[in-house]
Amino acid sequence: MLTRGELVANHVSSLKRARQDLKKRALNRTQRSTMRTAIKKLEIAIEAGDKDAANVALKSAVSLLDRAGGKSLIHTRQASRRVSRLNAHVRDMA
Repeated sequence: MLTRGELVANHVSSLKRARQDLKKRALNRTQRSTMRTAIKKLEIAIEAGDKDAANVALKSAVSLLDRAGGKSLIHTRQASRRVSRLNAHVRDMA
């Protein structure tokens, strides 16, 4: 836990906000990393030509992208655009 000396803020409310921001930043970082990893797994499956693995990876990636868009981790239109492009890549495999 952070002490008052480790934060720049002076007021109790701003100290609390700084603590919350640190927790949220860590959570956002893990969620963003998980999303990127799922997309990379899908791209690997597409390059390998494995349609079954690509469909499974697509389902996971779409779920994570939609969740990230809903939580404003990325913009909702960016999430939608990425889902659309990934769907198109999987569709064009065969």
